[in-house]
Amino acid sequence: MLKPTKHSEPSTDARPNRNWLKDHGLLLANAGLFVAFLGGMIISGAKTYSEEQQTHGGSPVGILEYITTGDFVEAVFENWESEFLQMAMYVVLTVFLFQRGSSESKPVDKAAPQDEDPRDAGKSAKTPWPVRRGGWVLKIYEHSLSALLGILFLASFTLHAIGGTSAYNEEQLSHGQATVSVWEYLGSSQFWFESFQNWQSEFLAVAVLVGASAYLRERGSPESKPVAEPHYETGA
Repeated sequence: MLKPTKHSEPSTDARPNRNWLKDHGLLLANAGLFVAFLGGMIISGAKTYSEEQQTHGGSPVGILEYITTGDFVEAVFENWESEFLQMAMYVVLTVFLFQRGSSESKPVDKAAPQDEDPRDAGKSAKTPWPVRRGGWVLKIYEHSLSALLGILFLASFTLHAIGGTSAYNEEQLSHGQATVSVWEYLGSSQFWFESFQNWQSEFLAVAVLVGASAYLRERGSPESKPVAEPHYETGA
């Protein structure tokens, strides 16, 4: 077999040829499913809301009118809130806590690449700019994932409260009762019931994945250990 000449060797600094769809397939698939399911929620939600309005002597609403209602805002952000809380807590907890044998945990008995101090890393043109910049920029960047998820949780939590207040007040008015402020709704059992019923399910799902990944496998998935790897082997 002929050895490639020096001229034919690819440059280590050259950006490799990429198939954009393949490179971003996981993100695109999830974004597409999100749009499809959100659309289904809007269409079915508008129909259900209209039926409820007519039951109480009101008029049906169109899709554009429905997405401005407290009923829609509360339903959407109540769910988003729990998802972002789950992911934010998961990112933070996996910094400090371990689960022996789980593919979702860092190794228990040896150092993990994620713990390396970026200030000690060799820097090149490929190194992310915040790492090359250092200082307060790097300090923010090394915790930017949990920060983003935390901000999205707080934003969803706030919109859940605002939308929930609007939906609650609409129900109160239909029964000739007094309305409440956002702060009053935040202190109600109704708001916390809506939150806790979603939060508990999110952390149950995480606990099942963390525990089951120690003993069960899914060939080809990065969320699973290699099929032949022992149960006690932890991490990727």
